Amino acid sequence: MNDSPAIRPVVLDVWCELQCPDCHRALDDLRALRARYGDRLEVRLRHFPLDKHKHAYAAAQAAEEAAEQGRGWPYVEAVLARTADLAAKGEPVLLEVARELGLDAEEFDTALIDGRHLLAVDADQAEGKAIGVTGTPTYVIGDERLDGGKSQEGLRGRIEEIADRLLASA
Repeated sequence: MNDSPAIRPVVLDVWCELQCPDCHRALDDLRALRARYGDRLEVRLRHFPLDKHKHAYAAAQAAEEAAEQGRGWPYVEAVLARTADLAAKGEPVLLEVARELGLDAEEFDTALIDGRHLLAVDADQAEGKAIGVTGTPTYVIGDERLDGGKSQEGLRGRIEEIADRLLASA
């Protein structure tokens, strides 16, 4: 029995777009943060498809389907690793990645057709716009918004400073 209250994780919201080269470059920082903090940092992917990327909206829906099938982060990382491929070949890449990860690609195809994840994607995008997100990646931790679309330089360090402070005060 443990009478001490469980420490709630610090939440890092990452407004991301799966066709975004900057989000692809941010993956190493996200991996490092997840490795450093483990369960003490909850990294939440928030969708913010940009109009300039033709397949971003479908990719966001596909990521939601991957999460439904229990492989959200592996799917996101695999698609981000293929941003150029997604730009060149389009939505078939989303199904290829699903197959490569052993997911039900037919269900992905159906989800993209029936739009079952549209509301989740739209809700994330609306919330992002409401707090001033204009590009990706954008991070929100505590009450601070950090824009990674211009440069990733120094952002991981800044996120670590904020996370350490929030964890120390918990």
